[in-house]
Amino acid sequence: MAPPAGKRVKGVQIYRPFVYGTTARPFDEKTNPKPPGIPDDHTHSWTVFVKGIDDVDITYWLRRVQFKLHESIPNHVRMVDGEKGKPFMIHETGWGEFEITMKLYYVPESNEKPQTLYHHLRLHPYGRNEEEKEAMRTSPEVKSWVYEEQIFNEPYDAFYDILTSGATAPSLKSSGGQKTGGKSKDSGQPQRSEGGVLERSAMIPLHNRPGHPFSRDTEEVEMKKLKEAMVKVEEMKKKMLADIKEKEKRLMDLKADAAKAVGAGS
Repeated sequence: MAPPAGKRVKGVQIYRPFVYGTTARPFDEKTNPKPPGIPDDHTHSWTVFVKGIDDVDITYWLRRVQFKLHESIPNHVRMVDGEKGKPFMIHETGWGEFEITMKLYYVPESNEKPQTLYHHLRLHPYGRNEEEKEAMRTSPEVKSWVYEEQIFNEPYDAFYDILTSGATAPSLKSSGGQKTGGKSKDSGQPQRSEGGVLERSAMIPLHNRPGHPFSRDTEEVEMKKLKEAMVKVEEMKKKMLADIKEKEKRLMDLKADAAKAVGAGS
């Protein structure tokens, strides 16, 4: 790690959303044929990745990712350097599920130590209930994706400048194939793409779209589930307290009956 440049910006916390996980597809002659040279016992192709929310660039804060795969896989420890606008990604094939270790290395200006994530490779449908499992069984892919937020607490001033250098609209292609800026002709300010986010920001999409399952809509659904769960927990708590009071009363009555029996016998 390079020596600190400048001072930390006290009292400041900056976060950036990102996604990591795996996507697996079973081999199938029509939809996902097995490439030549793949071992006979390999049943799936799969990908492990770390990428920006809505596929925006994150290489301005994340420099490199080390993926540690199962030891039975050749070259099981792999380093992927960041390329602007591209995810940190590895493609593989196999037959079994296992835990993948991902070590995140930040840009030199951050002066932050690497952080480690752990993720279980899923090859087969799973879910919290049968409904979720069934929905996954009907999909051609098994996705195990996680939304995460990288928090930089009191970043060094040079890194703070990078993180707060201003949100820019994701690069768009004009009809001629040239990349154009995302600024509005009227205001001169970067605009949010439809359902998307601005690069170098903490934004998340407003709505779900194919390939982008994390959004404000998702957040609202999860909040609703949490509220419903809290209501159920409160109901269970009230019932449990009522049961405890009833049992305590019964215990007191039994003790009283026992005391009377002892007194009558004497």
